[in-house]
Amino acid sequence: MLTRSLRRSVAAVFALAFAVAGLAAPAANAAIDHTVTFVNNTGQTIWVGSTVNADGSKVLTNMPTLRSGQSATITIPETAAPGHWRGKFFARTGCTGTSGADFRCAVGDCGVQAARCVTGEQPASLAEFNFDSRDRLAPWYNVSYVNAFSVPVVITPVNAVVPPGSTSCGTAGCPENLLPLCNPAYVKYGAGGQRINCVNPNRDAPTDYSNTIKSRCPKAYAWSKQDTEPGNQTVYQCGDCTGFKVTFNS
Repeated sequence: MLTRSLRRSVAAVFALAFAVAGLAAPAANAAIDHTVTFVNNTGQTIWVGSTVNADGSKVLTNMPTLRSGQSATITIPETAAPGHWRGKFFARTGCTGTSGADFRCAVGDCGVQAARCVTGEQPASLAEFNFDSRDRLAPWYNVSYVNAFSVPVVITPVNAVVPPGSTSCGTAGCPENLLPLCNPAYVKYGAGGQRINCVNPNRDAPTDYSNTIKSRCPKAYAWSKQDTEPGNQTVYQCGDCTGFKVTFNS
């Protein structure tokens, strides 16, 4: 998730780019509650999970369950107090049991509730967002495989208005399934012996895991400090859009 210092530094880069191009920086937009639409193209049922930063962001409690091919849209509660929402979404897979009792998931498990998380998530592919009504460049977003790669994730802005000469509102992530390329030492297997997850052996340093992710999916985080590497494509912003589409692929 984006740190405050990183958000400031990225914002400064965008401001400088506008100045060099002789363009006025975009004015602050009226605060709105953006939407996020989840699309399940995984070929299996997913239970969408969500956890939030420890900054007052509202915990989401009615997350959808999607069969393959289904989609669902939620509204982000970003304009009510505290005026922001910072958190992540992920596909929980291989889930069994009764919600509130013994519901558990093979990937992305976050507690016994099917429609909300009650613990931090177990390693999985993440779609991360920073919605901030006081930041004229927000929302910020990224796809993170820092902890693990479970399913391919793509984030696409909806109804984006891109200023002339700007590189904002890009597509984050990639649709390629990287599980077949995972070092067997990092693979987690399902009940049927299939690969269901690839867990990063060291999220805070480059490894063969992160090198594979970077070479095949440069628009996603592969390790925690990848955003400091020259020319990286890990962080995106879109100051003028109605929301985002998060597609979980197979």
